[in-house]
This record gives sequence, structure tokens and C-alpha cells, in this order.
Amino acid sequence: MITSLDTSVILDILTDNPDFVRFSEQAIRKARSEGKLIICDAVLAEITPSLENMQMVKALLTDWQIEYSPLSKESAFLAGNMNRNYLKRNGTSKRVLPDFLIGAHATLQADRLLARDRGYYRDYFSELKLWDPSDT
Repeated sequence: MITSLDTSVILDILTDNPDFVRFSEQAIRKARSEGKLIICDAVLAEITPSLENMQMVKALLTDWQIEYSPLSKESAFLAGNMNRNYLKRNGTSKRVLPDFLIGAHATLQADRLLARDRGYYRDYFSELKLWDPSDT
């Protein structure tokens, strides 16, 4: 089982979010016990500001047993299409492209996405298996 991690669950732990840290820690441990943990380019970029340097990023990935999985061309294409659909539907960009990159990556390159979904993953990636950490 390959579980892709959304930025939200990693930041819950890095920032010690009082509402979600316990759920996110438990879910990541469970996902790790069931298979492989991965993150894509967008997640790596989004968590980097919470860490001081590249050594800390590498240490986090090693310590948490997370593999970096670059976005495939197919995932990038899917993300672009979903972003276009979003813009047609809403007229303006309230969602940022990284959310679509994360969703497309998980859809095509993982078995599921561990994320605190705010609706857009379900709306734009209907085939994506989502796991909300507060459901553990």
C-alpha cells in the first residue's frame, strides 16, 4: 500500500497543531505499518519553510521513512486539466495549483492520499482514495 502524504498532515506534526497533531501522528504510523509513505514535489516545497535547511528536510524524510516521489508527466497533465476545470467552474483561482499537483500525484502514483480534505480533492479527483487522519 502506497500512501501519499498531503502537506496538512506533515505540518500538523511540525507545528504541533493542538487540534490535529495526535490524529496525524497516529495515521502516519498506521500508514507506514501498511506500506510505503511518499510525498511529491509540491509537498516537499510546502514543508520546506517549516524546516531550517536541506539537511533537516533530508533528516525528516529519513526519520519518518518517507520517499520523495517526483511528479510524473501524466500527473502534471492531470493536475493542469483539473486546475482548468476549477477555473471554468469558479472564474477565479481561489485554489492554488499545488493542491491539484498533490491530488493528481496521489491519484496516479499512490494508492491513497492521507489529507485533511477540505472538499476539493473529492470534487476534482473522484477516483482518489482519501484518508482523513481524524478518521483513525
